[in-house]
Amino acid sequence: MTAAPRTAVVLGGGALGTSVAIHLARAGVAVTLATSGALYDGASGRSLSWLNSAGDRSAAYHALRLCGIDRYRTLFAADPTRDWLRFPGGLWWTADDPGGAAETRARHDVETARGYASQLLTREDVARTVPDLDPEAAATASILNPGEGWVSLPHLVEHLAAELRGRGGEIRTGLGECALIVEDGRAVGVRDAAGSALRADAVVVACGAGTSAVMARAGVEIPDASPLSMLVTTEPADVRAPVLNTPRAAVRPNPGGTFCVDHDWYVDRILEHEDGRCTVDEAVVEELLAEASRLFAPGTRLRAAGWAAGRKPIPADGEPVLGAVSALPGCSVAFTHSGATLALIAGETVAHEVVTGRRHPLLAEFTPDRFAA
Repeated sequence: MTAAPRTAVVLGGGALGTSVAIHLARAGVAVTLATSGALYDGASGRSLSWLNSAGDRSAAYHALRLCGIDRYRTLFAADPTRDWLRFPGGLWWTADDPGGAAETRARHDVETARGYASQLLTREDVARTVPDLDPEAAATASILNPGEGWVSLPHLVEHLAAELRGRGGEIRTGLGECALIVEDGRAVGVRDAAGSALRADAVVVACGAGTSAVMARAGVEIPDASPLSMLVTTEPADVRAPVLNTPRAAVRPNPGGTFCVDHDWYVDRILEHEDGRCTVDEAVVEELLAEASRLFAPGTRLRAAGWAAGRKPIPADGEPVLGAVSALPGCSVAFTHSGATLALIAGETVAHEVVTGRRHPLLAEFTPDRFAA
């Protein structure tokens, strides 16, 4: 076994990168967290961040997500007063037609078979369970997953970053486009846009939708399928709800009595500019909030406080990409959809691999090596 690294650079200032960094620091590694811009200025700053393992997926992915939720419950238990981490459950429904009814039943059956808390609700049940919703907006049958929750990732990142600083870790922001430093076939650090080098025994790339490009410049292929997305944050509203996933709007509570809202039906109306910025016409925002408002009691009107758009990190095969890169010793990757649900467990397990030099059993099916020719 190789000696444990004494120093590490984690490239990426979102939830995954910050989580990897703090888990390395807890293991005694001297860590530098490096990011091109500000902390959580990418997908972590515009994520619905629904904590769940609902629906159907591989057994390994389901297990990893359940571990992810477990770590959040541990964090919640440490301080239940945190208003940025809550477990009010999740309510899901799809089209109210025969096809939708079959999909709902199949989803419920899969969840029940796995022991994932799943309750079929009628509209009458919805009215009793979530009194601020308009039950007529729901489908004839919906699914309540009472164990689900949500997290505000900017708050989580700030929380983890504060601990990282307290443990002597360094956070370097505003570095511009960074690249891996590779010497004799091994990753030995990161070079920022100004040409300055951050050298370390180990490097972890956690750049969200930019991960594939960073790795490609170092000769490692990690296929990417990150789509455009947008998240709207509302002004405070006098209604309450669990996380909602519906055919035209996904809604979650947010600190301060606000909500975060997104969906995918408007993706072709997001403009991505040559410099990477993404913009959306305000009319799209208003359409989305109108859809979300219709979920609540008549007369409810959600108003936008702000919105942000960009790429949502999703690997090409939809599965997480977590762990050491055999083709580039010294380098590990943390790149996944469901980054909110997985942030804490991914940071823990990737850091475990870096420190021990051994594959973590939970990550066996998610190795970056699966893309090697």
